Amino acid sequence: MSTMTMAGALNAALAAELDRDGKTVLMGEDIGALGGVFRVTDGLQARFGTHRVMDTPLAESGIVGTAIGLAMRGFRPVVEIQFDGFVYPAFDQIVSNLAKLHYRTRGAVSLPVTIRIPFGGGIGSPEHHSESPEAYFAHTAGLRVVTASTPQEAYSTLRAAIASDDPVIFLEPKRRYWGKGEVDETATADLTRAAIARPGTDATVVAYGPLVATALDAATAAEDEGIDLEVIDLRSLYPLDLATLEASVRKTGRLLVTHEAGEFGGLGAEIVAVLTTRCFYSLQAPPERVTGFDIPYPPARLEDHHLPDLDRILDAVDRLVGRDNSQTGSRFDALAGPSTSSSLIGAAS
Repeated sequence: MSTMTMAGALNAALAAELDRDGKTVLMGEDIGALGGVFRVTDGLQARFGTHRVMDTPLAESGIVGTAIGLAMRGFRPVVEIQFDGFVYPAFDQIVSNLAKLHYRTRGAVSLPVTIRIPFGGGIGSPEHHSESPEAYFAHTAGLRVVTASTPQEAYSTLRAAIASDDPVIFLEPKRRYWGKGEVDETATADLTRAAIARPGTDATVVAYGPLVATALDAATAAEDEGIDLEVIDLRSLYPLDLATLEASVRKTGRLLVTHEAGEFGGLGAEIVAVLTTRCFYSLQAPPERVTGFDIPYPPARLEDHHLPDLDRILDAVDRLVGRDNSQTGSRFDALAGPSTSSSLIGAAS
């Protein structure tokens, strides 16, 4: 066991896969001599050479298109998209080619391409640097879409993604890059399974990536009010681990889904729809979603109001368990509409 930041765990995973398979190559903007904007690839070019860790032009469509060609010739390319908002020029290559070639060729062509995308907000970045594009990719058949919430999950999941013969979109929560945790470098990950990050009995809180830590903080605060929350770390956004989700909701009878992306058409809508269908007679309250607002990502000084936080999650928990929320005002009223704050907000703040 070693203590690492998430960025350090990702670096260790990349190094391990470069060591394991000589056909693994890294590609991206400034990933070589600079070591990447977030230093995730720091030192890898010096160790493995410029033919294995390649700086590319500023051309995301060209980067992904080249990775597809390399994969068709037996390589395992790992592409870094410098920021989430920069992936859109490569969107056509990803959804029209990468996701479909395996099916078009009836399995004759496999495309073991991993696309690493730092995603989400919370670091005060300018426009186009704090997006949440996961729903676009989860909607696209032929792609695996995964994320991580801890250094251990980052290490194990990235190694499993690179080793997979399927194309994988790996979403890295950039505001968690510097959080530390213990990493067992012998541990493996299942790209299809969610994890119960905290068992509970009163309500199920589903989160992924950057908001798992926030959901766990909410569970700790709710415990002081006598509410026992079960927190599920989704890990795989597509395919969904419906067995784990369904078992939890049948046990607790209540469901809350939280993500940074906007509410309309987001991943939370799919999770709520499926679990309402499967667990209708187990639900004791309408499911809740706590998300970013349906607006372009706001300027850095306003992102704390945009991102789901402890107060907004606890407010939704109070609605789930049937508390009277009409007595107190909320600092989010101006953004979110009518007052829905609760005693838990006061306790948390």
